[in-house]
Parts: sequence; structure tokens; C-alpha cells
Amino acid sequence: MTPTIPGFDLLRLPGADGAELAAAVGGSGSPVVLLHGFPQTHLMWRHVAERLAGEHTVICPDLRGYGASDKPVATGPDVYSKRTMAADVVALAAALGHERFALVGHDRGALVAFRAGLDHPETLTHLGILDVVPTLDMWNVLHGVPAAVGYHLFLMAQPPGLPETMIANSADAYFGSFLDAWAGDPAAVPEPVRAAYLRASAAAVPSIVADYRASAGIDVTHDQADRDAGSQLAMPVTVVQQDWGARLGYDAAAVWRAWAPDLDHRLTGAGHFMAEEAPDEITEAIRDLLLR
Repeated sequence: MTPTIPGFDLLRLPGADGAELAAAVGGSGSPVVLLHGFPQTHLMWRHVAERLAGEHTVICPDLRGYGASDKPVATGPDVYSKRTMAADVVALAAALGHERFALVGHDRGALVAFRAGLDHPETLTHLGILDVVPTLDMWNVLHGVPAAVGYHLFLMAQPPGLPETMIANSADAYFGSFLDAWAGDPAAVPEPVRAAYLRASAAAVPSIVADYRASAGIDVTHDQADRDAGSQLAMPVTVVQQDWGARLGYDAAAVWRAWAPDLDHRLTGAGHFMAEEAPDEITEAIRDLLLR
């Protein structure tokens, strides 16, 4: 049996351009949408969602191309652009009656959340980001031997065909390697949850690759256009991340401050899967954000 978030309903809701997204919805109060990362599903929020549900309506979708959400064929670069995926989130929240909401994303979901903040400033009340820098900055800071940590970014940026074949032929080993390498506390992802992540990822190889391929193309174009226009995030922003700046030789807080004037930047001792490894810390960061 696939694990669930206790007390949450599993719904199918409309996204953008005809896609439907699966989402776990629970709690009551002002809405907070939580977006998962790679190679995960909405289950990564199970601890944080339960903690927030006493105060908020908590909405945890599977991103398009992941989990139980639709996986449209990438007939063009827009299908898995973060702009389209952000439009999914806005449409999904509206279908639940929420014209304004707080949005928190981890990893891939954080890139979607960042794009939503730029494209839909009138819709987002608050923005939370876990363990990424924006796509444009990510490519700028990845260089030299330390960039090997992001080899998958380069692999999945290649033209269609080879990445999908290589990954599909060793899906469990490939996706499992990230769960192993990036976890500060492997016990935070118990076997039933790990198995659910691996099943979901193996069934979504083409769409996951398309998501990453977009981040080496159209997403960079969109970010660069916003940088050239001087666009910034208008809402309060909290960023929680590992100290990647020290490891890769850049000032992560400064990178984020260029986009987010109202910024609370925090470093954590947890690993990449911080919402599962340190749910109390992440819940506290979200609660603090929502009070600003």
C-alpha cells in the first residue's frame, strides 16, 4: 500500500492546459501550498503538512510529470517549463476556491514556486524556498570539479533519447542514488516511502527528464528576461538551504537577495531532504514566514 498523509483527502484537480494534478488536501484556515522535489512526490511533506494542518488548509500536489499527476508528452519546451508548472499551481488552488495563498517549494518544486512568485505576484502572499538557487544562478555557479555533484542536471539536459534510455534501464539505481547521497539522515525516508518514490519515478522517466531539460533551456530564458527587466519577488521570502555557497564558492544569501528584497535566509544542518529530516525546523520556518 502506498503511504498517505493521515487525515488528508486525495483529490484530482485541474491544472493548466488541460492537465490534471493529484493533490493531498487537509486542515482548515488560510491556504498553504507545498510543492515537492526530486525524486519525490507530495509524500515528502507528510510530517510538515500534519503540523500545519491545525492552522491552515494545506495543499500538497504532485507536480505535473510526477507521482499520480498527469504526464503530458513534451511536444514543446513549454510543456514542462516552470512557467507552465507554476500556472498549474495557481489553477489548482483556484479550483479549491483560493485566489491567494502562500507557496513553499523544495528542490524542483522550489523552482516552480520561484517562477510562480515572479509570474503571479498578486496571487502569492508568501514564498518559501528549500535548498535551491534560481535556475539562472544555478547554471552560473556550477563550474569546475565541485559541479560534479550536479551531474544529473547535465545528463538530463541532453537531447531526447539517450537520457531517457539510460535512466529507464536502471531507474531504481539511478533515483535511489540521490536518496542515498543527499540524505543527511537516511532513516528519515523509511522503506515504504522510499519504495513509493522509486515506483513513482520509474513510471515517470520521460516527464522527469523533460522537467530537467526545460531547466537547461526555456527556464533560463524566462529567468534571464526577468533579470534583464529588474523583476523581483514582491512578497516576503524565506529560503532555507544547506551551505552550498561555501561548498561551491558563492554567496547563496546574496544570490537570493538580488531577487528577494524581503528575505529571511537560513542555513540548516539537515541534509537535502530537510522537510523529512528536520520537520520541526522546517515547520517553524514556514510559520515564521507566514507571520511576516
